Amino acid sequence: MSAGPPSPADGPPAGATALRPPRHRRARSVPSALGLTALGAVLPGTAFLAAGRRVLGAVTLLVFLLLVGGGVWLATGGRRAAVRAAVDTDRLLWIVVGVGLVALLWALVIVAGHRMLMPRGSTRGARAGGALLVLVLVAAVVLPAVLVTRLAFTQRDLIAGVFDDDGRSATVDEGADPFGDKERVNVLLLGGDGGDDRQGVRTDTVIVASIATETGETTLFSLPRNLRNLPFPADSPLAEVYPEGFDTGEESESLLNAVYGNGPAEHPDILGPTDDPGADFLKLGVGEALGLDIDYYVLVNLDGFSRLVDALGGITVNVNYWVPVGGIPDEQLPDDYIEPGPDQHMDGATALAFARGRFGLTDYDRMDRQRCTIDAIIAAADPVTLLRQYQELAATTQDIVRTDIPRAVLDDLVDLGFLVKDAEVRSVVFDPALIDPAYPDYDRMRQIVEEAIEPTDDAPADASAAADTGAPAPASDPQPSPSPAPAADVGDACAYDPVRAQEALAQGEPPTRRG
Repeated sequence: MSAGPPSPADGPPAGATALRPPRHRRARSVPSALGLTALGAVLPGTAFLAAGRRVLGAVTLLVFLLLVGGGVWLATGGRRAAVRAAVDTDRLLWIVVGVGLVALLWALVIVAGHRMLMPRGSTRGARAGGALLVLVLVAAVVLPAVLVTRLAFTQRDLIAGVFDDDGRSATVDEGADPFGDKERVNVLLLGGDGGDDRQGVRTDTVIVASIATETGETTLFSLPRNLRNLPFPADSPLAEVYPEGFDTGEESESLLNAVYGNGPAEHPDILGPTDDPGADFLKLGVGEALGLDIDYYVLVNLDGFSRLVDALGGITVNVNYWVPVGGIPDEQLPDDYIEPGPDQHMDGATALAFARGRFGLTDYDRMDRQRCTIDAIIAAADPVTLLRQYQELAATTQDIVRTDIPRAVLDDLVDLGFLVKDAEVRSVVFDPALIDPAYPDYDRMRQIVEEAIEPTDDAPADASAAADTGAPAPASDPQPSPSPAPAADVGDACAYDPVRAQEALAQGEPPTRRG
């Protein structure tokens, strides 16, 4: 007679293995599983450890901690490596691949950990709640990765669009390494005043940054827009067509700010193949005027300046006198004026007018306001704004910035930039206290540059005082030995001066504000 099936109380047959879920899984509740799933998303690997997969969990957690440690290193001590990566298109591509791979693996870890942790036989509602939690956790991982990927692609497009290894230049030697064998790197900084309402580009801002490659010590040389008879090197073809300096036959079209457009217009192709002949004209001429070899140039076209300010959400500046909006001296009154007052928040159009306005004022007033505008832009470019508006800022930058700096030297420029950040920066402004722009003494300018770069202790005190205060040198020394001006203090120039502002207001409103 058959004994029949064994009862549960009899236990498993001899030699048989019980097929029971592990103790940790059998005893775990749904809320506990959901909590451990969330913890496993924050600390990948902990869900595996809780599920009993100790080796897998330990390896996953170790890899995660190494990645976190690398991120902390880049954010602190590895900032230079991070910046170098941000200017290297190949590294940026690898960053995109790496971030995508990490995000994918992280998401898989979250899903796998949840599946291991959920108790068998969970209700449909519990499973739905778990699926919703997993979806939220995966989104929290994937969305930042998508943002980083977009930023990396945007940065890659920006670098590729602005810096070109295949660009043509008449003044940059292909394959030359200015950082390897030169004591200084000289960069010409140009502010172009082009736009739909203007014919061509006039470089009203001309500054040379001369940077010591070993220390980062920097001297800025600012040249006035109305400088005349810009000379060219004797071995340049430009010296043959302009033996007495740049002169088109018309005074207003022969100033420094007209060289960029008028030089190539008069003598196209004279320098050979080049992507920006106007910049090459200026590099040769300004270099000869200052006695420097200009390595690179950077041109910022103010036509897109207002877009840049708007992308930042506007800027805040102090206004100490009536600043004209538009207007042409001796021809047309300004359309309006910006009223004196502290902490004025300006949109792009107003900021552009503030930086451009010159009617009834001097070039040096405008140069001061341009420095204040740049200072305000730096203040407005906080990390949150940069991240939120980076795509628009990058697109605007790509539209308004032009340079002959090749991508191949960006790593060296990054290193140099870190040196400049911690080094002394001085400024020499060639204002009427130093030169007469209508009759410039270029020999004297070269001596001033030489003294500024390598100052000596025997420079006459009266010349230093003239450079510092803007006062003319004493009559007893009609040709004082040149001496560099000390660094200009942007803070003083841009601070609100209530006395000056009230005096301007007390004089009454400008003509266009009187109705």
